[in-house]
Amino acid sequence: MFDIYTIIFLALAVFIFLRLRSVLGQRTGRERPPYDPLAARDAVRTPANDKVVTLPPRCRETAAAEAGDEAAPPANRWQGVAEPGTPIAAGLDAIAGADAQFDAKHFVAGARAAYEMVVTAFAAGDRRALKDLLSRDVYDGFDAAIRERESRGETVESRFVSIDKSEVTGAELRARTAQITIRFVSQLVSATRDKDGNVIDGSADRVTDVTDVWTFSRDLSSRDPNWKLVATEAGQ
Repeated sequence: MFDIYTIIFLALAVFIFLRLRSVLGQRTGRERPPYDPLAARDAVRTPANDKVVTLPPRCRETAAAEAGDEAAPPANRWQGVAEPGTPIAAGLDAIAGADAQFDAKHFVAGARAAYEMVVTAFAAGDRRALKDLLSRDVYDGFDAAIRERESRGETVESRFVSIDKSEVTGAELRARTAQITIRFVSQLVSATRDKDGNVIDGSADRVTDVTDVWTFSRDLSSRDPNWKLVATEAGQ
């Protein structure tokens, strides 16, 4: 029997059917100008900034029994996501306090799917997919990078080998805006070829370790259940 998350994850796998809702325009103060997500950078690659990605909606927990319960949440509430007593756990508690349907594990699963989709779509120059995943301004930046690549006759081959880690490194609630930062550690094969087919960047047969840090945001006062990718940076 399919539940709502199975359906949503299947939808993500065929994201051409997903339509991005209106962008709220949230900013975190950490934005940087758009740049090539697959540009070589000492084995650390940084996808372009300020993207908007559709993640699974908030989990519909069996919270009816908890309604009206004033007791503190259990210490292992975020087991597998955050250690009890840490600032991250406190941040997740604050988010869950403002949104009783929030589920951190489902959020992380959706973020992993979104991470792979954005990087893969950019490498393939898949404008249709990117339009469904990015805000207008960010899409324009991606499109410009793709057009520049195409004008030189270059193509990119990119393949995910694995996403080895997706670790929540920050969580907070600012007024009614929730923000969660995830550090992704993955293995990627990526090569850029010139118009003659010669590899000019990366390698077509070497696996590269990649670390990226992405920050997602959601306005909890909005009826839009989707989280927005508002900042990225290279990780260590």
